[in-house]
Amino acid sequence: MLTTILAAGAAHGGENPYGLMAALEQGGIIAQTVFGILVLMSVVSFYIMFTKLFEQQKIINQAKRVRSSFWSTTSLREGAAKLEKNSAYRQIVDDGLAAQEQHSRLTDPVEAHDWLHGSLARSEAAINSKLAGGLAFLATVGATAPFIGLFGTVIGIYRALIKIGAAGQASIDAVAGPVGEALIMTALGLAVAVPAVLAYNWLQRRNKGISEDLSAFSNDVLGFLASNGAVKPAVATRPAAPAKPAPATGTTAPKA
Repeated sequence: MLTTILAAGAAHGGENPYGLMAALEQGGIIAQTVFGILVLMSVVSFYIMFTKLFEQQKIINQAKRVRSSFWSTTSLREGAAKLEKNSAYRQIVDDGLAAQEQHSRLTDPVEAHDWLHGSLARSEAAINSKLAGGLAFLATVGATAPFIGLFGTVIGIYRALIKIGAAGQASIDAVAGPVGEALIMTALGLAVAVPAVLAYNWLQRRNKGISEDLSAFSNDVLGFLASNGAVKPAVATRPAAPAKPAPATGTTAPKA
């Protein structure tokens, strides 16, 4: 959205004396600084949005592989070997196995269930924290970009009124042009804020679904470890294809 406004301003910059380029030239260092901050916010926001979408989709694909093949193995180590290294689900399994080994070396008696549950909960929290990284910036952009644009508008209107007062002209054509030019900054602020807010809410909703899947998988791993493999989720099997009828031989019984 911001790039569309910039392209339109550049295309009509020579024809319209009150376009974006004119606003930046006449607004001075303040207008140019505000414009630069908004452009930087927009670029970083879209970068965070696309990188987070890539991370989320990667974990969603991992969840599909876990449901299809992980629990069909006889041990967690064998199942972990089928998962990608440094992946979210692989991390939970590795942390659970490490916690099981560490429990036998504890000198202070601690219930195995509590120790495993705490270790898996820390692993989940680390993954969720990584997924939430960058979302605070999107929320900040959505909350502050309109006010940054409004600041540029206020400064632009102030400069326009000073020039109008110094020139002694108060006609509508002398006021509307500079004031409308200053309002471009408010439009840019909204163009930066709206995509950031939409991306923040969308990514948060996807993170919630991923967190629920990770929590369910962590609980299944805990049950497997606490029962020495006796408790694990049922593996969905595909229904067997119906048997085909035997082909006819083409012979008939002789008539009497």
